[in-house]
Amino acid sequence: DDLAGEMEDVDFEDEGAEEPDGEAWETEDDEGVEDGMEGQDDSEVTFSLHSASVFCVSLDPKTNTLAVTGGEDDKAFVWRLSDGELLFECSGHKDSVTCAGFSHDSVFVATGDMSGLIKVWRVDTKEEVWSFEVGDLEWMEWHPQAHVLLAGTADGNSWMWKIPSGECKTFQGPACPATCGRILPDGKRAAVGYEDGTMRIWDLKQGTSLHVLKGQDGHQDPLTCVASNQDGSLILTGSVDCHAKLVNSATGKVVCVFRMESAAPKAPASEGEEAESNSVESLGFCNVMPLAAVGYLDGTLAIYDLSTQSLRHKCQHESGIVQLQWEESSAVVYTCSLDGAVRLWDARSGKMISEYRGHTAEILDFAVNKDASIVVTTSGDHQAKVFCVQRPDR
Repeated sequence: DDLAGEMEDVDFEDEGAEEPDGEAWETEDDEGVEDGMEGQDDSEVTFSLHSASVFCVSLDPKTNTLAVTGGEDDKAFVWRLSDGELLFECSGHKDSVTCAGFSHDSVFVATGDMSGLIKVWRVDTKEEVWSFEVGDLEWMEWHPQAHVLLAGTADGNSWMWKIPSGECKTFQGPACPATCGRILPDGKRAAVGYEDGTMRIWDLKQGTSLHVLKGQDGHQDPLTCVASNQDGSLILTGSVDCHAKLVNSATGKVVCVFRMESAAPKAPASEGEEAESNSVESLGFCNVMPLAAVGYLDGTLAIYDLSTQSLRHKCQHESGIVQLQWEESSAVVYTCSLDGAVRLWDARSGKMISEYRGHTAEILDFAVNKDASIVVTTSGDHQAKVFCVQRPDR
């Protein structure tokens, strides 16, 4: 059926005019197409300078024409989306580059490796302007309005620097890794999740913690992800305990808990055998409707209605969800999963809109540009790919 659908879409008159389509037809046998992992490539551009798994990708917010990718090969590259042309290499890392991102105005790009070496480059001159070494790096993100960088480390600290002056502030968490963090939209606070199941909301200026969620209010297991809605009034936390908690950021109170009931009762694990694991891997708020999406390791995408605090749709994937993102100005959720595909879901109907393939291994990270016409993915197959997802009916 899929193939028939594709046939209808092809305009045979200008066959060969578009190379990507031309290539897609040269499948030697149908097994690859069936398999999905082999053969089919819907991407427009492939960036293949990495020599190992590509862990992270970020797009420059100002023009949406550049990407930065970091990989297991200890390398990070800044390259052009239009043709995959390398702009410059962010050299000097000695461990896997797991974090990379552009500042809010695309003036700087920061790259961070697992060992905790963080470097900042000026994009127009391609020169390194700052570097700093912290403990093992867990996450890193730029401030939404300023040249300020925030990072969390395995010793429980969160670090904040002014770039390029390097003025520094630290926020001491519990003595366990700061596993995830997010600067809230007001730019004055940050929500940081920890391995012991606690979450703290920090006042970035004062360096003090405004709220601590722990015990019953916190999670039973490490936090994996944290997100905030557009005005920063609500925070969503996700954890290995399979719960997602909705928190009022002003009061620090838990508004509700979204629990995913497992389809099958957990069988007790016999010794030396892992129990079937599930966890919240990614989550986010819709900007145009009171909806939140939660992606689970068992492949479930849950769409929750915030006004009724209830499950609205359950969209099942064959394999675990690695990450999800909402389109900026519509109720469309993008997911990438361990089967190497990117999928677009209509959160109102719970139906899949489209699916894009091209990687031969799991997708590890992805980014969507502002007008939702392009998705850039990174994968365990050592490649980054650019997909055009523009659809006339959306």
